[in-house]
Amino acid sequence: MSMISLRLNERDSDLIKAYAKANNLSISDIIRQSVIEKIEDEIDLKLYDEAMKSYIKEPETISFEDAMKDLELE
Repeated sequence: MSMISLRLNERDSDLIKAYAKANNLSISDIIRQSVIEKIEDEIDLKLYDEAMKSYIKEPETISFEDAMKDLELE
């Protein structure tokens, strides 16, 4: 397992420690979850932007029912 070092001012450090204690989490868990969520949010936003560009070029929609049929989920 690798280790990443992080420099924080005292105020931020105290805030993170208090949050960790209040939520019964380790500081590592909080930082790991926060970074992963940030990355996932950025990926989601890029996918949304790509989908909107595609939709603007070819504005085709499909009903929920048709999507379920296409995915064979009915």
